[in-house]
Amino acid sequence: MASDLHNLIIVESPSKAKTLKRFLGNDYQIEASVGHVRDLPKSDLGVDVDNGFKPTYVASKDKSKVITQLKKLLKNASTLYLATDPDREGEAIAWHLMELLDPKIPVKRLAFHEITKTAIQESFDHIRDIDQSLVSAQEARRILDRLWGYLVSKKLWFNVKGGLSAGRVQSPAVKIVVDREKERARFIESEYWSIITQFASKGESFEARLKALDGQKIAIGKDFDKET
Repeated sequence: MASDLHNLIIVESPSKAKTLKRFLGNDYQIEASVGHVRDLPKSDLGVDVDNGFKPTYVASKDKSKVITQLKKLLKNASTLYLATDPDREGEAIAWHLMELLDPKIPVKRLAFHEITKTAIQESFDHIRDIDQSLVSAQEARRILDRLWGYLVSKKLWFNVKGGLSAGRVQSPAVKIVVDREKERARFIESEYWSIITQFASKGESFEARLKALDGQKIAIGKDFDKET
């Protein structure tokens, strides 16, 4: 049975799997996770706010066939290579695959920024472990999204209007837009003139600007803009 063992590589997208297959040939079995395989539950908050905001993850229902296929291939694999994207989302997907598949074979992390023969070879030359700092960064982002969307949105429904939503990025962006609109509404148009005179005498010329009259400063354009 040893001859039937293969090296299993998991990437995120099927298109990447096809491209990698062209470069690596038949020495590797290449499959795609098709994005995330686990997430917070849709029917519950999924975050224990009284226990250090600990998240509870469940396997994504729409990935059941993918997960079954990966587990099947893992049974005949000698080494598992996790080649998800080299960003915090990709790192989290690699970690979730580890947690979900629970492999009993060596696991290696491949990270490449482009799918070229050179980049792929370099990734094999610089195999590393899963970066837990990136995983934690993704977890923090996901938990914040859930707390905003699940808790703050409910407050809006009950206290403001049904159907409203809140979000980690959405809500601050709306606040900025509202503040700018209030500034626009408060703006009072004012007319002002700049008095500039050109003087000339004996072939020499110079420009003069009126800045004060009878000891009073003359308003200019920037006086009407608090930012300048």
